[in-house]
Amino acid sequence: MATPDPAGPPATLGADPLDHPDPARAADAAATENLLRCWIRETGGVRPAGDTLCIPLTASGIVLRVPVRFWSATGWHRFGRPTLDGAPSGAPPVDAVTLAALLVREAAYAARAAGSTHHADPAHHVAPAHRAESGHRGVSPDSADAPHGADPGHRAGPAPRPDAAGQADPGHRPDAAHRAVPTDLADAAHPDGAATRTHQADAAHPDTAHADGAHPDTAYADASHAVAAHADAASVDAAPADAADPDMPDPDRGPADAADEAAALVGRVADSVRRTAAFLAERRSAPTDPAAYGPFLTAEQSLVLGHPLHPTPKSREGLSEAEARVYSPELRGAFPLHWLAVDHSVLAQDSAWTRHGRPVSAAQLVAGLAGPELPALPEGTVPLPLHPWQAREIRHRPAVAALFDAGLLHDLGPYGPAWYPTSSVRTVYRPDAPAMLKLSLALRITNSRRENLRKELHRGVEVHRLLRGGGLFARWRAACPGAPGFDIVRDPAWLAVDGPDGTQLTGLDVVVRHNPFGPADDAVCVAGLTSPRPWPGQTVLRSRLAYTIARLAVRTGRPLRTVAAEWFLRYLRSVVRPILWLDGAAGIALEAHQQNTLVLLDPEGWPVGGRYRDNQGYYFRESRRAELGRLLPGIGERSDTFVPDDVTDERFAYYLGVNNVLGLIGAFGAQRLADESVLLAAFRRFLADAASGPARTGSTLPARLLEAPTLRCKANLLTRLRGLDELVGPVDTQSVYVTVANPLVAGAM
Repeated sequence: MATPDPAGPPATLGADPLDHPDPARAADAAATENLLRCWIRETGGVRPAGDTLCIPLTASGIVLRVPVRFWSATGWHRFGRPTLDGAPSGAPPVDAVTLAALLVREAAYAARAAGSTHHADPAHHVAPAHRAESGHRGVSPDSADAPHGADPGHRAGPAPRPDAAGQADPGHRPDAAHRAVPTDLADAAHPDGAATRTHQADAAHPDTAHADGAHPDTAYADASHAVAAHADAASVDAAPADAADPDMPDPDRGPADAADEAAALVGRVADSVRRTAAFLAERRSAPTDPAAYGPFLTAEQSLVLGHPLHPTPKSREGLSEAEARVYSPELRGAFPLHWLAVDHSVLAQDSAWTRHGRPVSAAQLVAGLAGPELPALPEGTVPLPLHPWQAREIRHRPAVAALFDAGLLHDLGPYGPAWYPTSSVRTVYRPDAPAMLKLSLALRITNSRRENLRKELHRGVEVHRLLRGGGLFARWRAACPGAPGFDIVRDPAWLAVDGPDGTQLTGLDVVVRHNPFGPADDAVCVAGLTSPRPWPGQTVLRSRLAYTIARLAVRTGRPLRTVAAEWFLRYLRSVVRPILWLDGAAGIALEAHQQNTLVLLDPEGWPVGGRYRDNQGYYFRESRRAELGRLLPGIGERSDTFVPDDVTDERFAYYLGVNNVLGLIGAFGAQRLADESVLLAAFRRFLADAASGPARTGSTLPARLLEAPTLRCKANLLTRLRGLDELVGPVDTQSVYVTVANPLVAGAM
């Protein structure tokens, strides 16, 4: 029996641009859709009345007309190629690089317009809501912040004004002066670098959405007005209580910096498009994965298009074409590691790894992974593996060069068998090895340069010790029974280098990650599961999710959408419920976005378990400090993992609720596998049971997702437009979040 294809879009829309035979055209279409999704989410765009979305760009005096192939309640919209209103017949559509330049120009114009009326009112400032004390960053280093989220187009009405404590005042209605305060993209592009929490203007309200004679299908009457009107938006990741006034100019960021960042964003869009085209060309010419790979590696190297709500998902600054061929998972890259010998006097390490009940040091683990091909080491040294690209880059750092000159570091060169890059690019895997290695890599991948921080190394070991001792893991398994169940992929050991004076050096380190996957284990990161890619014998892109659901429909003889709904419910039970239990029972919230979350599939393709990976993405609730301290004395002292509960609530709602589950619903809808409204209703029933039913978990997240009219959502376009690196630097260089309507709440859609 033939495998059924999911229902396609209306015939009037024509062929899917992602399936264009020219890989460059297909890659450009993917990037264009990403930019449009980001713009709509981050400016409060609303669903058009017809099948064309019109976006006026005041700064350029033009209107974009965008065919709508699918409008998603959760943000995973599908679009055709945009054109300029009034362009002559036969004019080419707007390509991704041109679109990026137009959107950046519009954001800068909105910033200048908003700045002319901007006034510093202390009541408008965001309250200190994040981790000035903890230093914990809410973004995974292994992540492109994997996909999706609630769509701001379906608005529940004007956002309430934050009070002095950063909480909503339901009785407040913003007046005209408040609406003039710049927000979102305006703040992101403003040469002063202002980042304030502001309020939704009436222009975004349904009653005034078509003001000023706008086209009836126009998403918002004026794009620059929408930029300045979107609700409660660009609060950068945190501000300490004594932080500088966010409305005052940033002395380190002027107009030239803003222009450089804007130009850099456009350049990164071009880089991402070019690399995606190369990935598509390679995968179309050789769609069949090597049999020796196994399901895990095949899945890790299949994320061809990347994050659907990121403006530059495949940009990798600093990587040459020749290097990309070897180091890219999308091109099935593989390479030997580059080895250093590190003198014991500058070596830092920790390990909670055991073998047959006996402790094994990180140095012993790494030496075992090096194998017999490694040459004899200088006396008093241990081997340290590096990514080959990193091995070249660190030689230019003065502190590292001094260690080589002093004879404390020795370059051994590349040795050993090939390791395979996984979806994060910098974590490498070998099917026959007991461990994976999470390497530092100073390439800027999506929003950050991917180098390990020392507190993250401590955090991985700490979590392993916490779960192993005190009975927590046994309680977790008892509460969420079934095989193979849910677990955390452990990071129980690490090696790093310090300076002779004890200074911690960044970039010379490795995390030894347990490899729990056998050759037959079908463990798939959710981002890879939902991302379209080429398949053998097909001319269209298709996700593993679509393939699996279609195959199950054939095998069971049931309708495609019925199978999709059951698959989704099994996912909630196997993956989401254990994550909620860990939060409720232990006060540990996981940064479980789609790239950090692995679903374990049985031979037929049904979810039967899950795994979480990331030694950075843990939030220990401050309210549970004493309880966790009893399980593991000294917890958090070096890992810096305790986070205020309100911050934990916000980020947990985004990563698990918006990005993971609502993003999965969006993938089902956008790929015509299920009706989003049906899956949203199923998710509401699951949350109600998890909040107060027989299967309640004790987590506060289910009630929050069921009741909050709006949710905080990461804004990747804003983050890139500001040139932010989410993993390093002071608080005001971290990621940007916006407020979006919650599609789970009645009336939000």
